[in-house]
Amino acid sequence: MPRPASHTATWMGGFAIAATIALWLTYILRTVVAEFIDFGIHDSKFIAQTISYVIVMTFLTFSALMYLLARQGSMYRTRTHVRVPRAEIDAHFAAVNPSITVLIPSYREDPEVVRATLLSAALQEFPCMRIVLLIDDPPNPTEPEAIEGLAGCRALPGEVTELLAEPRDRFVAAMAAHERASVDEAAGSPAALRGVAIDFAWAADWLSAQAAAYPRTSNADEFVADEVLGALGGDFDVTSKALFAALDEGAMVPAERISQLYRRLIWTFSATLTSFERKTFAHLPHDANKAMNLNAYIGLMGHDYAVLDTRVGLILRETDVQPTLHVPDSDYLLTLDADSVLLREYCLRLAYHLALPGNERIAVIQTPYSAFRGAPTRLERIAGATTDIQHVVHQGLTYYNSTFWVGANAIIRKVALNDIEEVSYVDGYEVRRYVQDRTVIEDTESSIDLVAHGWSLYNYPERLSYSATPPDFGSLVVQRARWANGGLLIMPKFWRYIRRERKAGHKVKRTQVWLRFNYMASIAWSSLGLVFLLLFPYNSQLLSPIILAAALPYFLAMSYDFHRLGYKRSDVFRVYGFNLILLSVNLAGTFKSLQQAAAKSKIAFARTPKVKDRTASPALFVLSAYLIAAFSFYTLQNDVVSENWSNAVFAGFNGLLTTYSIIAFIGLRNSIVDVAVGMAHWVRVPVLPDVAAASDPAVDAPDGDTVDGAVHPGIDWEAVLFFGPGTQTPEPGVERISDPSTRGPRRGDTRSRHRGEASS
Repeated sequence: MPRPASHTATWMGGFAIAATIALWLTYILRTVVAEFIDFGIHDSKFIAQTISYVIVMTFLTFSALMYLLARQGSMYRTRTHVRVPRAEIDAHFAAVNPSITVLIPSYREDPEVVRATLLSAALQEFPCMRIVLLIDDPPNPTEPEAIEGLAGCRALPGEVTELLAEPRDRFVAAMAAHERASVDEAAGSPAALRGVAIDFAWAADWLSAQAAAYPRTSNADEFVADEVLGALGGDFDVTSKALFAALDEGAMVPAERISQLYRRLIWTFSATLTSFERKTFAHLPHDANKAMNLNAYIGLMGHDYAVLDTRVGLILRETDVQPTLHVPDSDYLLTLDADSVLLREYCLRLAYHLALPGNERIAVIQTPYSAFRGAPTRLERIAGATTDIQHVVHQGLTYYNSTFWVGANAIIRKVALNDIEEVSYVDGYEVRRYVQDRTVIEDTESSIDLVAHGWSLYNYPERLSYSATPPDFGSLVVQRARWANGGLLIMPKFWRYIRRERKAGHKVKRTQVWLRFNYMASIAWSSLGLVFLLLFPYNSQLLSPIILAAALPYFLAMSYDFHRLGYKRSDVFRVYGFNLILLSVNLAGTFKSLQQAAAKSKIAFARTPKVKDRTASPALFVLSAYLIAAFSFYTLQNDVVSENWSNAVFAGFNGLLTTYSIIAFIGLRNSIVDVAVGMAHWVRVPVLPDVAAASDPAVDAPDGDTVDGAVHPGIDWEAVLFFGPGTQTPEPGVERISDPSTRGPRRGDTRSRHRGEASS
């Protein structure tokens, strides 16, 4: 639960917003306008510098202002949020039993990491829960490590189911006995009250034992043991003691309430766990991204299938007669990353909020994930600090109706996904898209799709989900480059939505437009703006103390937020240096977006590595960090000589923080290793396989078939019957179904439609 913001904090937040706007206007009027009007400066070089500097500082100030605005909304929400009493939630779910399917995309994950995620999902209290591990590993690996990891992940659903079998069976039997004994009773008997109290105490002891035995090799393991297993056991222990206290006082607890408590125990341990591998089936899309892994399974939901072994491999064909595979439909979907963990009551409280009157058009509800506490490295701690700050920002976005889906975890109405469903046909097979995969930030684009179809998104104002942060600079580079790529591509879709709404006479608030615009594009202009400030020798007249003062509320507010979240106030400087060494990473993501827009193509989805050993960083990103430090000190030396003291202070500040960040977050030894490995990759020439034999028709020519004494060319009868005469057999191992958007249109077999409307 967030601590309610004080009146002083909210007042100071409002003052920071007003001060930022006032100081920026003052700078424009007194520093810029005065230079032209009062002094009549007409130097074209100075005019160009002034215009570019004002543009850069305006965008940077705008980003700072949007942060202040979002955190202000977050503070307002902490003061109005009231937790729903548990009895009200229990009464609601006693009358309705919605179903939920938890989808956990997994690609070459450590089985122990996935096990923690499955366990946190399986221990969610919910009436009808089905958990599906979407394993996206190659189905037939050859490397020993890959074989072991795939086998471990395939075994996980069975292992967790077996682990929960004992408490589930105990509580199912106890519930049945209670209902038989209280058929005609309005109030529970003392024996029934004692029985449920004992069962809660047993569940608390079982969970405490599991927490004590849980392997603790990292801060994430500590969190799972203490906050998932141990804390749930603590909740059950407190409930047991309350029931015993009611028994001691001779209280008359209603029989229905005792039934609700038994259902709570049963639902907590009764999830159905299974797995699904889309790459086992040749006709499902094999695009290498999380979105299509989700889409492949969602598109199958609610139908029965027969598994057919065909020339191209296994395929699923819908049937009503003796189906081999049944994929149940559900009211809700919960998408959950394989390295994320849910706290108790996540599903219960979020689904209850969706069921409240007036919330029928909420498509996605979530608690933006927080970082695991107790990070062992400086990099992981600062990356976690930026994650926790983003939680504050996302809570504020909901205050202004500007929520974005954060893909690590979310509960989604299935009907909302059906509303934005797109269907295309590739090689004669149907491909359904619910979550867009045009960009690598699929959750952001899908947010705009849902909003454009009249749905809304909501951030629940509590911290109920946690996720791992990259442990080293190499894995951080992969994650942040992906985050920086795609926002610019989504902007045109957002602008079309705004124009359509305003043309229809629907008002779109300016705050919503500003916050969404900043969310999608601020990485691009902030990175480019910082490059201009670092490299371009601006006239010292432009660097006014007023514009520096305009940035002060932003840094003070962030420093206060870090302290409130359990970090150090001085971490605001570490985060600034952290962003400096990531400058080239953000620029690379931005330029990748522009390249993708120009080529009208998709790029591969780069998953954040989650390995025990360190992930090597690309040499160019490491060298660019050193280049920023070296150039900053070079600029400092020149500014001291020319007595340009304002620029000298700025250059020295950047140089010191970049140097600190290189040492603290990358490491000098790791830098040398990564650069050496990168240089070796640049000069190494890959050895190509000998294709001469494969291209020689005389080699391995097929034997002829004899019919009535005549020799005919070799006939692959299976290929003829499956593909038809004149169709070349595909090479073994070639994935037939890939991204249809990357192919040219083909007459007759590729069509696309959007539910409810035709696409051009």
